[in-house]
Amino acid sequence: MIEPLAPDLLALHRDFWRWRALTAPDTYDDLFRFDRPPGWRPDWSADAIAERRGALAEFVARHRNLSAPRSVAAEVDQRLVGCALARARWELDTLRGWQRNPYFYVEQAIGPLYALLLVRDSFDAARADQIIILLEQIPRTLADARVNLQGTAAAPFTRYAVRMLGPVEDRMTACAKALAAAFPAERVPRLSAAAAAATEALVAYRDWLTETPPDGTEATAVGAAALASLLYTVALLPYSIPRLRDMAAQEWHRVVATETILRHRHRDLPDDPLFPDAAAQVAGEYRDELAVRDHYTGHDLLTQPETLRHYRFQEMPDYLAPLTWLGVCHDPASQARMDADAVRYISDPAPDLPYFEAAKARDPRTAIAHEGVHAQQLALSWRHPDPIRRTPFDSVPNEGIANYNEELFLLSGLFDDRPHSALFHVNSMRLRALRVEIDIDLAVGAITVDEAADRLARRVPLDSATAWQEAVFFASNPGQGLSYQAGRWQILELLSDCSRRPEFDIHAFHDRLWREGNVPIALQRLELLGSRDHLNAADRLAASGTEA
Repeated sequence: MIEPLAPDLLALHRDFWRWRALTAPDTYDDLFRFDRPPGWRPDWSADAIAERRGALAEFVARHRNLSAPRSVAAEVDQRLVGCALARARWELDTLRGWQRNPYFYVEQAIGPLYALLLVRDSFDAARADQIIILLEQIPRTLADARVNLQGTAAAPFTRYAVRMLGPVEDRMTACAKALAAAFPAERVPRLSAAAAAATEALVAYRDWLTETPPDGTEATAVGAAALASLLYTVALLPYSIPRLRDMAAQEWHRVVATETILRHRHRDLPDDPLFPDAAAQVAGEYRDELAVRDHYTGHDLLTQPETLRHYRFQEMPDYLAPLTWLGVCHDPASQARMDADAVRYISDPAPDLPYFEAAKARDPRTAIAHEGVHAQQLALSWRHPDPIRRTPFDSVPNEGIANYNEELFLLSGLFDDRPHSALFHVNSMRLRALRVEIDIDLAVGAITVDEAADRLARRVPLDSATAWQEAVFFASNPGQGLSYQAGRWQILELLSDCSRRPEFDIHAFHDRLWREGNVPIALQRLELLGSRDHLNAADRLAASGTEA
């Protein structure tokens, strides 16, 4: 049993997340998608942005006026709501994608459609109508973009938007044609008209960005103080930015040495074959996902409830394939659909697949070990008895758990039968160490997006398309790239400290970590250990207002 929640805190939590479902921006990241209410459409007009600021100020005032918490659990809940408020304010007034990033409006225009199409469901009248509503809103969203961006856009983001919109006519035409084949017949004429108008608006937006770019600067960096605000008021990290750099450098050398030794050990081992087609890959993942559950339970690592939904591969639908550039092609479901399986859509394997897709086309467990862990962790947290802890708002704890789990599988022997899969995970640790350096350098303006992409392509190495996409994503979303390592470091420290207790049980530790996986690790330390060390460090760093 948990203690009763303070009514004013619970009401603030519910009101805030109801508001976020109406106003939060769409993003490439699969962890932070929202169930939008029926009839919803994005609104990024100047009036809507002003309304966001007003509503957020009221939420902040309500939080400030809450009574002092009377227990550690209540303190954690109150800090959680405060962190979520800080995240929303940071996005709106510090990151300012709505004012600085032309690609932001591509995500807000087409992203809601993509998110809806990711849901594996039939196209009944209600769903068809919502798709049409979102298509009809695209011209309005792009008209608002022209007003909000004028003279304030960062030129590299403009160039990225133009690049990504290059073949948008063909993509939208293919999507609309496939949707028409699945739609109720009486809705097809309205679908066709809405898709045509949306396509015309997207082409006009691309041409406007090309011919009269609204750029005010070449700089994409938010600055050290802005990054620090995110890390210490939202993520509650205890590490200064210089220390994060040092830790990442040490991790880089560790994983490069590990990979070198493993590659030498397996130097004569031929590459694993690709699955012959998507259907075979789907069937293989089905078997592997069950085997991974057995690995958790057989090694006494993590409880796998009978009621826990699954993570499944699914063949790519024709209507979705043209839009996969808009976001992670994974539907983790949601609190409203918590019993629905999480779905990763895949296409037929091919020799030239990008980095992550190439790995899962040979061994689906490489995806189950990370993305599948997101699916499990979210599903477990959605059933948390405390509703305030059910919703993720920052990448650090969630990505930290998934990154930690990959090494847990390496050390517990999951990949002993597939050395190349083990090598992939060690190489991906190299990527995540490098992401810390790149994330920080982009945020403080030490490197350009092009330099970041080149560094990723050379030093992991990544294929050029993945490297470029990662570089732009991290420039647009400071703090996300470093979240994998920062969260993992905090988890390892928490595990080490907990393991010194005589009653320590790693299975119970993991069960709690997954269930509390939306809670910053600094707050988990407070509950588990009674230690304020990480929390106090984060508060000191936040008060300093700098990267020191």
